[in-house]
Amino acid sequence: MKPILLVMAAGMGSRYGGIKQIDGVGMHNEALLDYSTYDALKSGFGKIVFIIRKDIEKDFRERIFDRIAANCDATYVFQELDTLLTPAQVKASCGRKKPWGTVHAVLSAKQTINAPFCVINSDDYYGREAYQIMGGHLASIDNDSIEQAMVGYVLKNTTSRSGSVSRAVCTVKDGYLVSMRENKKIYHEGDRIISSIDGEQRVLTGEEWVSMNYFGFSPAAIPFFQDYFDRFLIDAISTEKEECYLPEGASLLVSQGIGKMRFYTTNERWFGMTYQEDRQIVKDEIAKKIAQHVYPEKLWKN
Repeated sequence: MKPILLVMAAGMGSRYGGIKQIDGVGMHNEALLDYSTYDALKSGFGKIVFIIRKDIEKDFRERIFDRIAANCDATYVFQELDTLLTPAQVKASCGRKKPWGTVHAVLSAKQTINAPFCVINSDDYYGREAYQIMGGHLASIDNDSIEQAMVGYVLKNTTSRSGSVSRAVCTVKDGYLVSMRENKKIYHEGDRIISSIDGEQRVLTGEEWVSMNYFGFSPAAIPFFQDYFDRFLIDAISTEKEECYLPEGASLLVSQGIGKMRFYTTNERWFGMTYQEDRQIVKDEIAKKIAQHVYPEKLWKN
């Protein structure tokens, strides 16, 4: 069975100021997730699962999903605040407005996962090479494999001049992940790249390997993430903003010896839709790739 691509598209877009998941950046109003889907299909993936919020379903279908589904096997699921929570947990978290995070997003789609799968953000451009690498890895493992994978990026290729970004800095040995540490505020200060962790600032070289939420898992990882999320909720159920992050969960999976994380790399330059100022940059970058014949001017026939 061909690998599955999970596209996390349920974020609030608070820094962007709009529904960036479906904002058009291509010459025919294609969004970044159109290009992600196109790259995945070209790289051997067989099914696309979008994770969205119910309140954007109508716009999502009209502006993106219907045209993609006409060209491949695609479906979508909802990630809501009450998804997978018990009635008691829903009551305890009644003041919550922010989504529960990327681990929760993956779990929201668990009923659709029957083959090795890749997880990506909807608002990031990863490059064709990443899909080729991950597609090859996932096609080589079975549903019970403990050999998970990720594609790491060079930090300096993933920052934004428009504001701070969150990146998990990776420690790697012999081609496998050792650990990841989430840096929730990385930003430029002149020619320097600064990371702020627990109120302490430190200068990064820019050559660090970082996670861009580009992971590949076998279905065997799902029970671990369910347990990880359940334990997260014990302490976080009444919080307003705490999130359960996929990089932290994946790092724990490795440190506890439950699985191994093959660490692939790419020198592809990231671009994405974190801030409204990024939209024109993304449009320009996509136009360059069309001019270079990486993509056709019109992505889909229908």
